[in-house]
Amino acid sequence: MASVPTTAELLAALPAEPPIGAGAPTDADAVQKPGREASVATPAAKIESNGAESAKLAAAKQAAANAAAAKVAAARAAAKQAAAAKDAAANAAKRAKESRPSRRARHPVVAIGSALMTLVLVAGLAVLVGISYGETVLRKPGPLVADKIVNLSRTPGFRDIGDVLEREGVVENGWMFVGGVLLRQARQELKAGEYLFPRGASVDDVISLIVSGKAVLHQVTIPEGLTSEQTVARLLENEVLTGPIREIPKDGTLLPESYRFNRGITREQILQRMAADQRRVVADIWARRAPDLPLHSPEELVILASIVEKETGKAAERSRVAAVFVNRLQRRMKLQSDPTIIYGLVGGKGTLGRPIMRADIDRPTAYNTYVIDGLPPGPIANPGRAALEATANPMQTKELYFVADGTGGHVFAETLEEHNRNVAHWREIERQQNGQAAPASAPPAAATPPAPAPAKPAPRTPVRPPPQPHSGQ
Repeated sequence: MASVPTTAELLAALPAEPPIGAGAPTDADAVQKPGREASVATPAAKIESNGAESAKLAAAKQAAANAAAAKVAAARAAAKQAAAAKDAAANAAKRAKESRPSRRARHPVVAIGSALMTLVLVAGLAVLVGISYGETVLRKPGPLVADKIVNLSRTPGFRDIGDVLEREGVVENGWMFVGGVLLRQARQELKAGEYLFPRGASVDDVISLIVSGKAVLHQVTIPEGLTSEQTVARLLENEVLTGPIREIPKDGTLLPESYRFNRGITREQILQRMAADQRRVVADIWARRAPDLPLHSPEELVILASIVEKETGKAAERSRVAAVFVNRLQRRMKLQSDPTIIYGLVGGKGTLGRPIMRADIDRPTAYNTYVIDGLPPGPIANPGRAALEATANPMQTKELYFVADGTGGHVFAETLEEHNRNVAHWREIERQQNGQAAPASAPPAAATPPAPAPAKPAPRTPVRPPPQPHSGQ
């Protein structure tokens, strides 16, 4: 703030007054100049002149005094304003000071707040240090020296999981797992199951795996062409699956496939999946069937596909074998399929356990297609997807017969004469395989050739071999 000038300083700044009579002509000034006469001033004139000068001087002094007074007034006003501002500042400071509690008055509150703040800071620092240390511990390689499968399917809580992992040697200490779960806030994300923990897995790796739910997947494979009774037997043999099977499903209602599952899945659940898959696959294939197919429903498709499935084990032949049966249905010929004889005799057991005899061929059953016309009343097995596809869209041929060729495949024929030659050739191959040397003139055996024991008896033919062929004509 600028200092306010005092009255003495203002007066000192005024201009000095000239001496009385300064500037007035003196007697010495009245020197007569050459060529001119000196004028003689009268006393009255001098008095008059002095009076004028005095008046001017008085006026000047009055003006200076007025100016000085104005400056003094301004200075006083400024001083008053400064003093007022100073007083206001002092009052404000005083009020602020009075409004603050004394050090003694605020000491308990400040002390408690300071203590709490200190505790918070210390606790926060401890937490940060703990988290840093915990992160290091969680990422440290674990004690496993080899991959190990641990079943956590029936472990109720994460503390129990920690105990199991410690007992199985997956982690050094179960509480490390518990602390890691809490640190990761993953308590509600742990998933039960059977897990494969890799060698040297850290606690963090273990938690991540259990949270992901990527449990070990087991597999059960059901081959094509099994009956439902045989399928159930396969499921009962599997030790990973659990639970009983209340009822054997109907043949043709299950889709043979490889099914992957977690430990804890029941056998009934696998059967339900197989049935659902079969319905879906059959509906899809039926919608894409050939337009001239002599089948009237998806159920008939499954029946014929089950016969095709049992007749050949070669994928490349399925469509051709299906064409033979489709051609025979269109001509109203008996199907004459040996697997239907076996099913009519043993049902869902699937295998006869001996060769087919002449009496078996002639025995009337609901499934024996050497006796009945058209399709049997139901499937004789559970056909796979490939057999269903081949039956719905068979190869376009005129073939009506086929017989085993001795190599696992079949020889096909359009006429009975050609077929009989193929049968004779097969008989010769069979005799050679059995080490039998039959005379060339010996007539063919009346019974059908022996069938091997496998589920798919390859050396079967849709028509009875000579000398009593049943062509269905």
